[in-house]
Amino acid sequence: MKTAALSIQHVLAMYAGAILVPLIVGGALGLTSEQLTYLVAIDIFMCGVATILQVLSNRFFGIGLPVVLGCTFTAVGPMIAIGGQYGITAIYGAIIISGLFVVAISTVFGKLVRFFPPVVTGSVVTIIGITLIPVAINDLGGGQGANDFGSVANLSLGFGTLVFIILMYRFSSGFTRSISILIGLIIGTLTAAFMGKVDFSAVTEASYFHMIQPFYFGLPTFEWSAIITMILVAMVSLVESTGVYFALGDITKRDLSEDDLSKGYRAEGIAVFLGGIFNAFQYTAFSQNVGLIQLTGVKSRKVIFVAGGILIGLGLVPKIAALTTIIPTSVLGGAMIAMFGMVISQGIKMLGKVINDSPGNSMIIACSVGMGLGVTVVPELFATLPSSVQILTSNGIVAGSVTAIVLNIVFNMRTEKKPVIALKEKEA
Repeated sequence: MKTAALSIQHVLAMYAGAILVPLIVGGALGLTSEQLTYLVAIDIFMCGVATILQVLSNRFFGIGLPVVLGCTFTAVGPMIAIGGQYGITAIYGAIIISGLFVVAISTVFGKLVRFFPPVVTGSVVTIIGITLIPVAINDLGGGQGANDFGSVANLSLGFGTLVFIILMYRFSSGFTRSISILIGLIIGTLTAAFMGKVDFSAVTEASYFHMIQPFYFGLPTFEWSAIITMILVAMVSLVESTGVYFALGDITKRDLSEDDLSKGYRAEGIAVFLGGIFNAFQYTAFSQNVGLIQLTGVKSRKVIFVAGGILIGLGLVPKIAALTTIIPTSVLGGAMIAMFGMVISQGIKMLGKVINDSPGNSMIIACSVGMGLGVTVVPELFATLPSSVQILTSNGIVAGSVTAIVLNIVFNMRTEKKPVIALKEKEA
């Protein structure tokens, strides 16, 4: 019973993040309630599969730490952009290729990570967070194109949910704080139900059990710009996961070898690949569960394994997934402001640590964030360029990421800079 209780805590800690990604992406792409229910269910199921792949360590994959995997918020903006331009099948084609790419580079990612220092990953995360805020604001108003967009009822629900989450975060601590967004969504939905703004038909129509289905939304399609975008997202996710691996290694008093890291990356790549096949998402290690491990002091892999099993079980019950789809758009929008704001906050936090490390870092951040936001706001800027060039310029996140990578090479990886880098490595 104790193991089950601890496992359920881990499920609750990551549940809001797990359900928000499919709800946001599915809502932006205009999926039906039935499709949205499947999307949430399969995402919960695959979160469990991805977690177990990491916990079960063997010769080929799995880091063998008490790590929980969930869909990364870094992928939300890119997936919405890809789906809007090429359709939902292009999202899954790009996810499949990015998963294979991660598996292919798993043994050498330690060498490639030098191209993704905090100044680059921080810039990318910041760009992604900034480009997601308009999605949150539109949803808070009731959803773009809604007849009652910006109504007093929608604004009250949206801002009421946001205020409740802020107060929960301010005046609670520990596990309660870690699930403040989940509690906010529940309270907001209950309030909306009393106002008559919740439609329960999706729950009544959903079945009690279903089998997962590969290529539910159709066979994947492959677009170069979409593939490059999701590979960049995967690389950023690997950098984030590396930090989680080392944090858990420190907590469990385990020294991680290069082989351990390679198996961790490989498990993540396999999870992403399977996510593409079964129409789920890209996965990364969830840091909120690391905080829960520190809070409880329980470091057992068995607890996380059971949590993965619970997620798989929940993913096979559409009724439970359908419950999440009844959350009103305005309530979701209020929570999204907090969630996406935290993405921006994380990016700024990463940049704050390195902005003064190199004279060029300020310029890298300025140009990459400026380029990413500029292309997002004015996407027609490069419309007259050849299609081969537009692969890198048609998406603000790709444009900003490539700018950050190139400028980091120019400012921080030139030949004359090597002694400084070597000295810093030696000091570390």
